[in-house]
Amino acid sequence: MRRSLRPLFFAGATALVSCGLLALAVRFGWLGADVGRGANFCEAAQDSLVRQPANSFSNVGFVVAGLLIAWHAGRREQIGSALAAHRALATVVACLVVFLGPASAAMHATQSAAGGHLDMASMYLVASFAAAYSGMRWWRGGIRLFAALFVGGVVFCELVGVWSTELPVVNYSGNAAFGLLLITAVVLETLIRRRGGVSAVGAYAWVALASILTAFAIWNATKTWLCDPHSLIQGHAIWHLLCAVSAYYAYRYYASEQVAPTPEF
Repeated sequence: MRRSLRPLFFAGATALVSCGLLALAVRFGWLGADVGRGANFCEAAQDSLVRQPANSFSNVGFVVAGLLIAWHAGRREQIGSALAAHRALATVVACLVVFLGPASAAMHATQSAAGGHLDMASMYLVASFAAAYSGMRWWRGGIRLFAALFVGGVVFCELVGVWSTELPVVNYSGNAAFGLLLITAVVLETLIRRRGGVSAVGAYAWVALASILTAFAIWNATKTWLCDPHSLIQGHAIWHLLCAVSAYYAYRYYASEQVAPTPEF
């Protein structure tokens, strides 16, 4: 099978640059002082360069998931309707998933305000991609519609994230915006399937959904009654790994999509 290495090149470059910059930022304190950002995710801060080791290094799951997406995206055959028409989108999602890793680790490794902003920004980017990609296909638009929806999603999250009032369950308004975009994507994907004219491997969607719902349950439980601050096994680290699984299988669902041929008369 012929394969393009372009998606893997860009995803690999994203991994090398972002992880390299993170390592330098942690070493030289570029992200600023420890202000306790992310301290509410159970793991006790260590007296070391990496403040929360488990919650930091578990983010390698996103890097691996993004590289796997890039490897699959390099296949030359038809990989689905919108992805086939706009092949660059598969590379974009691979790079975004890769970036989730070091961006999230920036917060957990430093507990800095800047690290926290990077963490949230990476979440906004991925959720906006999911909602925009679903919206583009639901309204049968092109790359311009996708770009408008994507930028709109990021702006929406940033604006909502300015609201500093603590919320139940999700804690932070930015988390609520992130979740709302993902729910929007799930609803639109369901509507697309019910409208007909397309087929996809539903098992991929169910794995993606089950992974993130399980991750969310663990995310909440280990903030309170399942929290063990000094354990090597952290619930928030499991959240990272399960979210990486969800991102990978969401992409595989997108890539499995096929449009039914239009009848000729």
